Amino acid sequence: MPGLNLTREEARERAGLVSVDAYSVELDLTRGDRVFGSTTTVRFAAREGASTFIDAVTDAVHSITLNDVELDPAELSDGVRIQLPALAAENELRIVADGLYTNTGEGLHRFVDPVDDEVYLYTQFEVPDSRRMFAVFEQPDLKATFQFTVTAPSHWDVVSNSPTPEPEAAADGASTWRFEPTLRMSSYVTALIAGPYRAVRSELTSSDGRTIPLGVFARASLMEHLDAENIFELTRRGFEFFEAQFGTPYPFPKYDQLFVPEFNAGAMENAGAVTFLENYVFRSRPTDAMVERRAITVLHELAHMWFGDLVTMRWWNDLWLNESFAEFMSTLAAAENTEFTHSWTTFASMEKSWAYRQDQLPTTHPIVAEIRDLEDVQVNFDGITYAKGASVLRQLVAWVGQEQFMAGVRAYFGKHAFGNTELADLMTELEDASGRELTEWSRLWLETAGVNKLVPRLETDDDGVLASFSIEQSAPAEHPTIRPHRLAVGFYDLVDGELVRTHREELDVAGESTPVPGLVGRRRPDLILLNDDDLAYAKIRLDEVSQATALRHLKDFRESLPRTLVWGAAWDAARDGETRGRDFVELVLNNIAEESDSSVVLVLLRQLGTVLDYYLDPDHAPAASVEAADRLWALARAAAPGSDHQLQLAKAFALRSRSADQLDAVAALLSGETPLAGLEIDADLRWELLTALVAGARAGTAEIDAELKRDDTANGALNAALARAAVPTPEAKRTAFDAVVHGRELSNTHQRQAIAGFNRVHDAALIAGFADEYFASAGKVWEERSYEIAQQIVVGLYPAAQVSESTLEATDAFLGRLDDDSAALRRLMLENRDAVARALRARRADRGE
Repeated sequence: MPGLNLTREEARERAGLVSVDAYSVELDLTRGDRVFGSTTTVRFAAREGASTFIDAVTDAVHSITLNDVELDPAELSDGVRIQLPALAAENELRIVADGLYTNTGEGLHRFVDPVDDEVYLYTQFEVPDSRRMFAVFEQPDLKATFQFTVTAPSHWDVVSNSPTPEPEAAADGASTWRFEPTLRMSSYVTALIAGPYRAVRSELTSSDGRTIPLGVFARASLMEHLDAENIFELTRRGFEFFEAQFGTPYPFPKYDQLFVPEFNAGAMENAGAVTFLENYVFRSRPTDAMVERRAITVLHELAHMWFGDLVTMRWWNDLWLNESFAEFMSTLAAAENTEFTHSWTTFASMEKSWAYRQDQLPTTHPIVAEIRDLEDVQVNFDGITYAKGASVLRQLVAWVGQEQFMAGVRAYFGKHAFGNTELADLMTELEDASGRELTEWSRLWLETAGVNKLVPRLETDDDGVLASFSIEQSAPAEHPTIRPHRLAVGFYDLVDGELVRTHREELDVAGESTPVPGLVGRRRPDLILLNDDDLAYAKIRLDEVSQATALRHLKDFRESLPRTLVWGAAWDAARDGETRGRDFVELVLNNIAEESDSSVVLVLLRQLGTVLDYYLDPDHAPAASVEAADRLWALARAAAPGSDHQLQLAKAFALRSRSADQLDAVAALLSGETPLAGLEIDADLRWELLTALVAGARAGTAEIDAELKRDDTANGALNAALARAAVPTPEAKRTAFDAVVHGRELSNTHQRQAIAGFNRVHDAALIAGFADEYFASAGKVWEERSYEIAQQIVVGLYPAAQVSESTLEATDAFLGRLDDDSAALRRLMLENRDAVARALRARRADRGE
């Protein structure tokens, strides 16, 4: 990625030299499948006589005109930046260039639908990729208005941040759309989505009385699967909740939500034109977890319209606040104003487990991270930025009170609308609203890394009455910060076969040991749960009696959240090598059938797979894996017909099928010979079952081709790509590896599928021979590919399945060859390494060492 970086110092210096008024961008999308025309006119003020640069990642620059003076592109443009010498106090710059379409999900992405051969375009600009579509001062604190004029085929729909105008006829079957200028915003939340998208439209009334037009868009071939009314209903609930909480009406003139192909992330908060990945258009039956995830994502992006788009961070070191705030508010909105009332259970299971994992990596960092340049921020879309940040915001809300928190937020939006801010601006408003001094809280929680562990210490008398109770707090040696926590202690007793809460004590925990006098004199319950209601961010452990109760009665919790907290403690202990992996396997298989929350089931099945593949003693693992698959199949057959449990367990069984009998069962399920009552074998489930047979050498290229003929769609092509890479032969693995590492033809999603299929092996020895080639190629991949593509390869093809000291040694040798300019690559490789080191520790624990 040579030449594409931008440092914070460069951005700070440029912001001190220029202030931007407006952009006018003319785009010609009728010039073929490789390039598009891009003409940018930008008006800006500057320090007279100063020089700076504008960002423009181009195929060619045809002309540069600065204040009516023609400049030489050959001298001033390097394909990434255009130098701007001798600026006036007021400037007008016009740049005529050709931009490149991408197939990486960065910049202006181009996709051809195999169903109808139609072209679909969309932009993805965060972090630094608006410069791939037009010349721009690419940094969030140089806000401006943006006026787009787009020429495209007449049968297309063209969507941007402003409402879509009536098109004007142009030449040769094309039309031109002239959009009104946007409100002031950062360039990374501008957007263009163009192609023969189909739309469903509605509207709502904002809190200030305006009518806000709504649109939901998808490719024509997916429209039959688009449940737009569900999206509209979630959107209305979100508007209602956020406008009330924020005290600020929705700031933009319309709100479109567009499902676009080959999208890298879950969604992107383009102002008034949010893009989502197409997995959220359910052409096959989704799990309930996926339905909830879509709802949270819809609300997350809507929250960004205020926090991120209306008020924007000055520099990317406050990215965490953007994402954490949206993550926290989307869960709060879901829990309080939608059908997803158990969203905090999902948050504990998914987001917090992600945060705890990230926070125990050797590359963990404070929530307020030091972002020196764009490469730093690219790798910081992580579990700290999203999940730990949101967890700590929840802790802050518990600390200051929800109403006081929201009062501070309302003042913040009122004061900083359409501007740029830093963390201190928000903390000032929260201090004023709450009366709490937050400097020390901020230092301990936001400026230090690592996760604390909380353990109960108690004594009882002969009658089982608590004589003492305290909470012991510890921190890892590398990050020894002891923090304040606002949390609750829950007492749970078995009542008529259910574990129900019989007492709750809320308190502030500080220091290495905190006495809890309010619990002394109470009868010891069957189970004591620290961090009840999950207000705090900390790993918890159970005392011995509570642990025994949990093992016997985990499925008997009346409520889902405390059960999820106990699940989390069990997973932490297994991951940390404190308990045996085989015991976690038993815990899951003995209790998952009674788990009520679909997202928790999803997470547990993933964790089960991790333990089976990486954390068990290798002498025990093959037999344990086969037994686990047998039990998953038994659980699937025993599940209620048509239930979410049945669907998830059947999928998990197919994924883990290894033995001849198991593969026979998968084949019979696919053929219909042995159906499961209530389980529809739809298009995507057919592919999952077929891929299981391919990985087990029961099917091959002929069957894959036949299934693709049956499902000749973009989704079908992606599934076929995974299945082909999963063929368990050295030749198939070589083809997949070469296409990813040495080829350039795969799009972002096809590459992702090829990597997943490459790693789909029953015996890791099949791909062990690629490890040396991976380490020999990773540096070149990082230097030559775009960030998204390079990260997929560096992380996805790392030989994580080769759990051995030799893998650690090879990784260390690679790290030793990196120079100081490779911080982002070093970080990814250290995280790769940690997974193998942790697996080795877990295997030793499983052996009882």
